[in-house]
Amino acid sequence: MAVKIRLRRMGTKKKPFYRIVVADSRSPRDGKFIEEIGYYNPLTTPKKVVVDSDKANNWIKNGAKPTDTVDRLFRENSVYSAEKNSNNTAEASESEATE
Repeated sequence: MAVKIRLRRMGTKKKPFYRIVVADSRSPRDGKFIEEIGYYNPLTTPKKVVVDSDKANNWIKNGAKPTDTVDRLFRENSVYSAEKNSNNTAEASESEATE
């Protein structure tokens, strides 16, 4: 089963609101999902994105693939930062040890 982290469209016509969900890749865009991990509102100024980064990183570790749009939202809102910072510090300590 391929699992994706993607946007689920909510709201009315001309007023979109999106929930960030974890879903089977075979299910429809607005259909069945496994877990809701956040939301995205593009109509506010500034655009509002709320994500449970612990849940998102846990799903990514377990093999869930974010879509291109969700990946961009995660990068812009530092969802990956906790995971990448721990990797960068490990790499930095290894490079210092080799010198």
